[in-house]
Amino acid sequence: MSWIPKMSWIPAFTDKIEHPTDKIEQPNPIVNLLKSKQAIPSPPPRPITVSIVGAGQRGSGYAYYAILEPQWAKVVAVAEPVDIRRNRMVKLYNIPEENVFKDWKEMIERPKLSDAVVIATLDDLHVEPAVAFANKKYNILLEKPMAITVEGCKKITKAVTENEIIFAVGHVLRYTPHNILIKSIIDSGFIGNIVNIQHMEPVGFWHFAHSYVRGNWRKEEESCFSLMTKCCHDIDLMSYWNNSPCVKISSFGNLVHFNSKNKPKEAGDVKNCLECKIEPTCPYSAKKIYIDNCYKKGVVSWPVNVVTDIPDIENLTNALKNGPYGRCVYECDNDVADNQVVNLEFANGSTANITMIAYTESICQRKTKIFGTLGEIEGDGLNTIMYYNFLTRKKELLKPSEILGVNNLGGHV
Repeated sequence: MSWIPKMSWIPAFTDKIEHPTDKIEQPNPIVNLLKSKQAIPSPPPRPITVSIVGAGQRGSGYAYYAILEPQWAKVVAVAEPVDIRRNRMVKLYNIPEENVFKDWKEMIERPKLSDAVVIATLDDLHVEPAVAFANKKYNILLEKPMAITVEGCKKITKAVTENEIIFAVGHVLRYTPHNILIKSIIDSGFIGNIVNIQHMEPVGFWHFAHSYVRGNWRKEEESCFSLMTKCCHDIDLMSYWNNSPCVKISSFGNLVHFNSKNKPKEAGDVKNCLECKIEPTCPYSAKKIYIDNCYKKGVVSWPVNVVTDIPDIENLTNALKNGPYGRCVYECDNDVADNQVVNLEFANGSTANITMIAYTESICQRKTKIFGTLGEIEGDGLNTIMYYNFLTRKKELLKPSEILGVNNLGGHV
């Protein structure tokens, strides 16, 4: 990876998509073609049985599919060291006592318990369980990133190929209605050959403080660099949409703001938000993030349930006073970049640029522009895609949820 000067041509993605009504063509040919291609698969003769390794945010999210689609999946075992998380999953999925474990190493010693396993441990703890479950012939869904080193990826790949199992990495962005529709438009030839993709991941100012300054992904040594932990599935999307391998890459980024040099002098030596006299003036205040803007507004799910497993005001306040999520953002041990730009060149000659930025109002609502030889696409990351046809010089406003349908799956992207 080479480091290059700052480029002024990186686009601003914060501008709203304009939709001049006099130029928008009602979506007829694209919608008709894409709807005709949507095949509804039949469920299997019996639900696919699944074991969950790691019942935190990610593992619980994947397990929830079994509640939404019980004809497709059934959770039958869990391994989780935290009692309250493990017990919650046991109760929710009626898991028998003999299939409940504190450690995945206990689970692996038993005869094979399920058709598949979801491995949702922390990023640096993926390799060992992935190899072990592959050797036991479990089909595997491994939470992204696959591993935090090339050597780790190679070990997993070797175990998977030797055991001939089904293996997938949780690059969930491929499967949102928005991105499925973009892929379908590209593959159907409506924009011709891709020439360039511009993609922006707005992490969100308080989300970055939560996960990458105070949280589990704050230190490269303990997890990985922020582009990997936050945007590896954005990088994956570029190759997936482009259907061409990347042959050249350059990147630059750094940690600009969240360090002791930028701590307001008025804050003094205080290291916890609940004790800080200038807390009311700080947008990154833990009190503002977790109590004022979440708990007091009825939010007890993410991010509150990351701070405390018992999301009431007493436990939340105690966790902020004594745990990592109440720390001053300028006094943490974080070192991962809060902004990074990546430039990619693909074998087919096309290019892409990706921007990851912490300092945004929007949280994880990607903005994408794709320029082809016959047209272009602009997506808002949620439920609006604008397609422009160079031949007709008309626009079509597409709503993925209306074309493809939606379900209740969601969460981390």
